[in-house]
Amino acid sequence: MSLKLLFLSFLLSMTCLARPNIVIILVDDMGYGDPGCFNPNSKIATPHIDSLARDGMKFTDAHAPGPLCHMSRYGLLTGRYPFRTDVGRWPKHPLIEEGQMTIASLSKSQGYKTAMVGKWHVGFKENGYDKPLPGGPVDRGFDSYFGIRASTDIPPYFYIRDDKAVQPPTGHIEKELSPEETGWNAIQGRMRRAGGISPDMNIDDVLPNFTEEAVEIIKSHKKEAPLMLYLAYPAPHTPWLPSEEFLGKSKVGIYGDFVMMVDAQVGKVLAALEEAKMDKDTLVIFTSDNGPCWYDKDVKKYGHDSQGHLRGMKADAWEAGHRMPFVARWPGVAKAGSTSEQLICFTDFLATFADLMGTEIPKEAGPDSFSFLPSLKGEPSSRDSFVMRAGSAQVMTVREGDWKLITALGSGGFSKPKNVKPEADGPTGQLYHLGKDPGETNNLFLEHPEIVLRLSEKLEAVKNTPHRHLK
Repeated sequence: MSLKLLFLSFLLSMTCLARPNIVIILVDDMGYGDPGCFNPNSKIATPHIDSLARDGMKFTDAHAPGPLCHMSRYGLLTGRYPFRTDVGRWPKHPLIEEGQMTIASLSKSQGYKTAMVGKWHVGFKENGYDKPLPGGPVDRGFDSYFGIRASTDIPPYFYIRDDKAVQPPTGHIEKELSPEETGWNAIQGRMRRAGGISPDMNIDDVLPNFTEEAVEIIKSHKKEAPLMLYLAYPAPHTPWLPSEEFLGKSKVGIYGDFVMMVDAQVGKVLAALEEAKMDKDTLVIFTSDNGPCWYDKDVKKYGHDSQGHLRGMKADAWEAGHRMPFVARWPGVAKAGSTSEQLICFTDFLATFADLMGTEIPKEAGPDSFSFLPSLKGEPSSRDSFVMRAGSAQVMTVREGDWKLITALGSGGFSKPKNVKPEADGPTGQLYHLGKDPGETNNLFLEHPEIVLRLSEKLEAVKNTPHRHLK
């Protein structure tokens, strides 16, 4: 190797070492009010998640780009709002196009070692599980992958290593629901759909297996290059399967027990970073993909508000569907014990990572991505609005400052009523001032037609022109 190439290689290695490792921990269906750091009245102990808030920055206005699993993950990975693509294709087709920039391909291009563990849920090109599964993590920027195609209640159930099934789902598992006497709804409790399962899979072991894989990646990581690890736990999504160690330990039934188990898994990953002496130079981001499956009857029964006084639940246009607990720990950058009210969205990961890596994303990439690196340093970021499609394809929402417009009546998701037919001379949508009414109880749609018009025009502009490119 020439002296010039050796010098360039040295510069690249020094640049890499100056950049932080990045660990994203995404949990599944955890509510804004579950972790104690976001809800002092939470009845679920979450000491490890709380430690991230104690040692880092808590964001109180962070949003999933869609209130369902596949929508949220698509936006997180690509910096693109999920309403811009047909997310319903995920069961058989990759949602992320070949060559489309992701947080993984960006990181890899900047010298990072990239790894993913856990729930993918944005599609493979499926043509039989005894054949390779193209279009997944290792084809979209990750050096390695160990995980599952979707949730642990969506068959077929099998592990994937890189782009192949570890063992094809040649067996069968029956549908399971929680007993009626538990009081859980059909989409709660031990709910699991019937379907194929591989001989090596026990669904109860999925969570600890993913933790073991993530810990091994951290332990074996060579420090010549920084690490970007995306750890996507499929919990506390159904089925709620707390291990014996946690069974009965919370005051919130098996849901609370399962959240405690998730928190313990997070603790093992944080301990691995510390043991590997990586904790001081690692940006750890913890958040959830969308809101919880938690009903008013559950709040009354257990005295626990999984939504944290926000309205709605998973899939909804209302805040509890998409406003997420979000914590970033980055020693020496994000002030310990601090709180940011900056509006952010998971689509912002792409621009933020590019910013901290000292590069720029191409014009065609991450159209809905804004860097929140300034906010991590205690300064304002540039995002001032947010657009999202609810679980119902007909319901859109747009935020600008404290104002929020929902383009229809009802939740647009799992909460009842999902859809409401407008009455004569009544409102056709919902307008809320979240600063004064975070619980979305007072619809101001008819009182402020000028704001409805302004937000409607903003929504159309974002839909028709990638947001980052708006003047």
